[in-house]
Amino acid sequence: MQLSVIILNYNVRYFLEQCVLSVQDALQHVDGEIIVIDNNSSDDSCQMMKTRFPHIKLIENKENTGFPKGNNIGVAEAKGEYLCILNPDTVVAEDTFTKILNSQPAIRNPQLGIIGCKLIDGTGNFLPESKRGIPTPWVAFTKIFGLYKIFPKAQLFNQYYAQHLTENQSGKVEILVGAFMLMKRDLYNEVGGFDENCFMYSDDIDLSYMVLKKNKTNYYFAETTVIHYKGESTVKDETYMKRFQEAMDYFYTKHFKKSAFFSVFMKVGSFFFAFLKKNKTSESKRRIENYFLISQNELLKEKLEKLLGKNIKQLTTSFKNELPSLLKGINSNIEIIFDQNDIPYSKIISVMESCKSEKVTFKIIPNQSNFMIGSNSSNDRGEVMKIEDCRI
Repeated sequence: MQLSVIILNYNVRYFLEQCVLSVQDALQHVDGEIIVIDNNSSDDSCQMMKTRFPHIKLIENKENTGFPKGNNIGVAEAKGEYLCILNPDTVVAEDTFTKILNSQPAIRNPQLGIIGCKLIDGTGNFLPESKRGIPTPWVAFTKIFGLYKIFPKAQLFNQYYAQHLTENQSGKVEILVGAFMLMKRDLYNEVGGFDENCFMYSDDIDLSYMVLKKNKTNYYFAETTVIHYKGESTVKDETYMKRFQEAMDYFYTKHFKKSAFFSVFMKVGSFFFAFLKKNKTSESKRRIENYFLISQNELLKEKLEKLLGKNIKQLTTSFKNELPSLLKGINSNIEIIFDQNDIPYSKIISVMESCKSEKVTFKIIPNQSNFMIGSNSSNDRGEVMKIEDCRI
């Protein structure tokens, strides 16, 4: 078997359903398997998996074992030569895995470590954590106090987000994000997998760094794009900041000589970061004035108009050329709804990237599903809206 896709879920049932649907499509031309581990969710994630995907291996943990242990449990059951660690709040394109597994500079490198890819949020904006540098105290300082934005081309300040590469440039990086990590199963086991002493937040940094210590090369692959809704993984509150600080303390204690300056700096930086997040305006409740539905399904249009209480302009699947001109003439907030029954995820992702704007948000109705899903900000939880009997 070539590839095992490992998806660890906790209470994101609808995002998990869409993720698994996208992975199934992406594995059509790959000898692969999907393993879903559920960390004792209180929603109906497990029942959904058993009903809709009875052929997919489901591991039901009886407690929330955390990100590292949950993934290690899944990897222990994997049979693939390669692993892909994948968040449940992601959507892969139909050609994501084939592109990576066939890439000459990445996969053919005998010193290959981990491969990451280009990630965008639910609004089509690039997520800079797709590629990062080792967060030494100085590099972390440039991140927390925004120096990487002021001096994006200066090597002294631009290492946190590996700005020696643009978002569309493939190349060597040091740290990759745990939302999407593809690597050889043997290498994962050689470094011991995710460190189970780290509950959350620095586990991907630690794994990336452990791979580097094996003299391997981590690689950012920009030729495929994956949606990562991001806000579904965790809410950025005081508990998040406390756990993040504990995780970074653990990472530095493990790999670097810790200093009193670092401890004070982390406390000040965490407070500063939490203050900015707390005072950031939420984008999730914006008022939508114009809706575009990209679908062949007339009945679906009628049901959405009844649900939303708005007229909807329906576009056919030949929409790609006419959509940009339609959007230019509208100054109010717009939402584009994709019917994935008619449109592949690769095309949806392409449109999200090309039409991204402060005024445009996106929702997706997954194939043969009775809900639409999306996220208007990478800082907030996404939105799920049920559409009863939308396929009648």
